[in-house]
Amino acid sequence: MAKRDFYEILGVAKNATDDEIKKAYRKLAMKHHPDRNPDSKGAEEKFKEAKEAYEMLADPQKREAYDRYGHAGVDPNMGGGGGGGGFADAFGDIFGDIFGGGGGRGGRGGGPQVYRGADLRYNLEITLEQAAHGFDTTIRVPSWDECEPCHGSGAKPGTEPVTCPTCGGHGQVRMQQGFFSIQQTCPKCHGSGKIIPEPCPSCAGAGRIKRNKTLEVKIPSGIDDGMRIRSSGNGEPGMNGGPTGDLYVEIHIKPHAVFQREGDDLHCEMPISFAKAALGGEIEVPTLNGKASFTIPDGTQSGKTFRLRSKGIKGVRSGYAGDLFCHVVVETPVKLNDRQKELLQEFEQLTSEGGAKHSPQSKSWKDKVKEFFE
Repeated sequence: MAKRDFYEILGVAKNATDDEIKKAYRKLAMKHHPDRNPDSKGAEEKFKEAKEAYEMLADPQKREAYDRYGHAGVDPNMGGGGGGGGFADAFGDIFGDIFGGGGGRGGRGGGPQVYRGADLRYNLEITLEQAAHGFDTTIRVPSWDECEPCHGSGAKPGTEPVTCPTCGGHGQVRMQQGFFSIQQTCPKCHGSGKIIPEPCPSCAGAGRIKRNKTLEVKIPSGIDDGMRIRSSGNGEPGMNGGPTGDLYVEIHIKPHAVFQREGDDLHCEMPISFAKAALGGEIEVPTLNGKASFTIPDGTQSGKTFRLRSKGIKGVRSGYAGDLFCHVVVETPVKLNDRQKELLQEFEQLTSEGGAKHSPQSKSWKDKVKEFFE
């Protein structure tokens, strides 16, 4: 798929100033940042696209090359031909910037290609109460430490890595295809520019040993299920001096025995007795911050919802707490003794004699059924 125009991605004109380009990038970065859109793959792609466009247009040399030659002028996989001069010589410095200090080229004075470490994800399961109030915790994550016997070189103590004979220490090799040449990672040294004739027995030549490390994580109050907390620099280490990746702590909230969360609001079912529903009165309900009480009117029907304002959760980005919705469930009495049954039968007879005024819903339903059959 053809790449989009960098100016079009940032929404600026080709004669835009550096400040206009920077302002446009910051606006897009804030809108599409993965931390603000944890479940959107499209937002992540737009963030990467805007980042690439800004990196190219913010650099005067890369911008000049892009303006003259389009994407070919800043594509690290496009280089010059076999002779001196030509496309590669004209833009050698630009390619050097892209590959990091001149690295990644199979030509003069190059070095190994630098890679950023991969990001890691840690799934953290917490309770609804912890999510509502926030807390500090510690987690154990895999980490890499420098191998002590070889001091990180990967070579057996008393020996040293040697320059890769295939790429001459550049970490990259070229394959000529007509006017252009294709650059790829050296298959011998895998981009490091060095090979290890005698690997260190402690780390098998990796130069590092895997261990677990303990990190402190602050969980903010109001965090919701699926949100992520980024711990910068605690991902996998980079290669050849590249930057370390990040660790993302993804939150998973355990099901609660009483409450169900919807955004910043809480919902719960509230069983009440038949007598309480008929007579009304004060009832007591639990909240995440203690108990609360309110009065229900007489004749309350099953399914009625009562709203307790500000008894929900104050979200991470909210200025105020949500509400608690109590859904009434009228409970039918069970395992009645003879006296209780006798009283209920008497009550049923009295309400029947009173007519439809005692059972408005039943009267309405019977009328609808009658109209249906007629």
